[in-house]
Amino acid sequence: MPAVLAPIDLPEFGLPTVQPSIPAATYETRITAARKRATEAGYDALLVYGDREHSANVAYLTGYDPRFEETLLILLPEGTPRILVGVEGIGYIKSAGAQVEPVLYPTFSLISMPRTAARPLATLLREAGLREGMRIGLAGWKYYDQREADQPETWLESPAFIVDTLRQIVGGAGSVTNATALFMNPRDGLRIINEVDQLAAFEFASCYSSQGVRQVIFHIEPGKTEIDHARQISLPGIPHAVHQMLSAGERAYQGLPSPSTRVINEGDPFTTAIGLWGSLNARAGFVVRDAAGLPAGASDYVDKLVKPYFEAAVAWYETIGLGVTGGELYQAVHSRIGDPFFNVGLNPGHFIHLDEWVSSPVDAGSDIPLCSGMALQIDIIPATGTIYFTTNIEDGIALADADLRAAFAAQYPEAWSRIQARRAFMTDVLGIRLRPEVLPFSNIPAYLPPYLLNPGWALRMA
Repeated sequence: MPAVLAPIDLPEFGLPTVQPSIPAATYETRITAARKRATEAGYDALLVYGDREHSANVAYLTGYDPRFEETLLILLPEGTPRILVGVEGIGYIKSAGAQVEPVLYPTFSLISMPRTAARPLATLLREAGLREGMRIGLAGWKYYDQREADQPETWLESPAFIVDTLRQIVGGAGSVTNATALFMNPRDGLRIINEVDQLAAFEFASCYSSQGVRQVIFHIEPGKTEIDHARQISLPGIPHAVHQMLSAGERAYQGLPSPSTRVINEGDPFTTAIGLWGSLNARAGFVVRDAAGLPAGASDYVDKLVKPYFEAAVAWYETIGLGVTGGELYQAVHSRIGDPFFNVGLNPGHFIHLDEWVSSPVDAGSDIPLCSGMALQIDIIPATGTIYFTTNIEDGIALADADLRAAFAAQYPEAWSRIQARRAFMTDVLGIRLRPEVLPFSNIPAYLPPYLLNPGWALRMA
């Protein structure tokens, strides 16, 4: 079936009145699993580094995210985990969901904050149990492979002063190597499969981020600035996974700019994205009422770009499911918009968590099977580099088998009702045939209006 542009009534799916939380027992289970993985990988100790921009692995294990500072979690096979925190972290660590022993390390504080209580890092690490000859796994936020380095396990992206100190402690008989893949690799990383409470927290965040995008694209007014439009977004204070993006005109071609005082004009290309912990939603199009307002030479924008794109997005939604491989999902997209004109260079889909991009199983030839508990984001971005600009659907979904669906419905009935309403809209109105395990989290699920001054007209399957 082909895609068509038609008037569509996008329902109000509602905002949450209940905020999910992660139980302390879940954090303890995660720490136990991390210790087990570390032992299986041959490590005597597992250390996890975090800072303001790279807190997801530490927060996953403990519930603590450093707000201004750095942190280092130390996991040995037994005992209460120790966590090194800065001056401001010593109070905020009380927010941690896991039982941890905080250790003040003022060097992790901001520059010029008091250092009077500072003790050498090597002393603190030895007191935590690190010794000569140990094999230490250090997790940061990236890992590497043979395409990048002859010995990728020796590439460490955590600060050099930590790495140098660790290598000094373990000496020539020990080792310090990259352990980030334990958390983030797309085949079996610890953060790839989510518990029901975590998925419910992601749905909670997605309600707000997607509602914010909806508020923008349904209320674009030429003559007002990008910042004026960004002020329409009402967010509840959930930490951001990415900076807010909103731009028009030539800046929109850059994709990532934050809003400015630039006035939005009729005829402009336009893009916006909002990402909170566990969610990101984005849309792009032209600030026009119909094809007559498009740039000269691009009057066939909908037929040439938007309709094939929407058909590829529908194929993504209809293909994704339990047991489907990342390669099959990749092929479903690229068989439709693999032409160089579309220039889809990034993975058309990836895992999402507290960070917007964990890793991706979606690649040519990938044999990684999709499983229950995975949270993924449709992320098909044509970068035409032409007057046709782009079009975009970025929304999150989860995959859940029958048992996980039953648990979700029982524990979070309000969220479950929203999920079922979104599924009905996507199936009955947009003509997308979802497998039962696909749980859409966005309040603008697959809704794509190309003419942003006429947002009630969007794509659906004929």
